[in-house]
Formats: sequence, structure tokens, C-alpha cells
Amino acid sequence: MDTSHFTGRLLKGEKILWCGQPGQGLLLTSRDWLLIPFSLFWGGFFVFWEKGVLDTNTPTLMKLWGVPFLLIGVYLVAGRFLLDAWIRRGVYYAVTDKRVLILRSGPFSKFSAMSLDQLPDVNLTERADGRGTIRFGTAAPYWASSGFSSWTPALDSTPQFLAIEDARRVFDHIQRAAMGT
Repeated sequence: MDTSHFTGRLLKGEKILWCGQPGQGLLLTSRDWLLIPFSLFWGGFFVFWEKGVLDTNTPTLMKLWGVPFLLIGVYLVAGRFLLDAWIRRGVYYAVTDKRVLILRSGPFSKFSAMSLDQLPDVNLTERADGRGTIRFGTAAPYWASSGFSSWTPALDSTPQFLAIEDARRVFDHIQRAAMGT
């Protein structure tokens, strides 16, 4: 258990009970059942648009008009998965005897600390292989999310331990620590 990422961030007398990182590589979430078809439709439409414009004798402005939408399509189809995997490489989680800690390094750096005695609803979503996500609070609906957070799970505004190994054991650590046992 490498706790070095939390050096200098612990309270006096605080002890780490568990620490870990999110799953690495390609990560599909429940939102992808909606986002993947939408992104394929978006990307396909603008590939068709751009090809049609380039094959005709239209003004240069019209030829360039679709390029930003085409680039957005490339991000939605593939880039978001790469960005999410890259961000998750720099994310670290810890459960202490007093708090839940989430550290995200890199260009989207952020440190979150939630006191165990004031945690919001804690929810566990677990797969058959034991990997799962522990969410601290209620997920925002699809239509309420803004920016990258709906497309990039590592940037979700709701604090979470995303795709961690042995999620039920970590969930139990949190429950026991919150009860003071």
C-alpha cells in the first residue's frame, strides 16, 4: 500500500486504512449505452457533411465550417476514452480513520476530503469480478451535467472511487470507519 501520494495531506494522528487507484485503460460506464450511439451518429453525420462539402465547388468557409464539428466527433468517439484513461493514471484514493480522500494530479488536479461523520449517501455498484465504483452522493442526471464530466468519468463532479478492485471490501471499510468500529 503506497501512501506517499497523501504525505502532507493527513490530519494529525490520522491513519490510512486503505488506498488505491481507479481501474486503468479503457473504461465503459452505464452512461456509454447512450453516449456511444450518440457519438457515432454525431461523428458519422459530420464525416458525411465534410465529405459532401469537399466534393463540391463550395466556398472555403463552408469547407471549413464542418471541421470543428468533425473534431468534436473524433473526441466523442475515441478521444474521451483516451483522456479519461490518461486522467485516471494520476488519481489516487484513500480511506482513513477520519476521512475519505481523492487526489487527482495533472492538468485537472483536485484534492477532495470528506469527513466520515458527514458523508452523503454512499452507493456501491459492483461487477461480478469484484471491481466496482463507490459513489459519495447522488449522480447528476445526464441532462444536468456540463462540460467534460458527462463524457469523462474521471472528471465526474460527484466524488467517487471509480472502478476499484475489491470494491465491496473498501465499501465495508468505509462503513466501519464511519461507525467508528
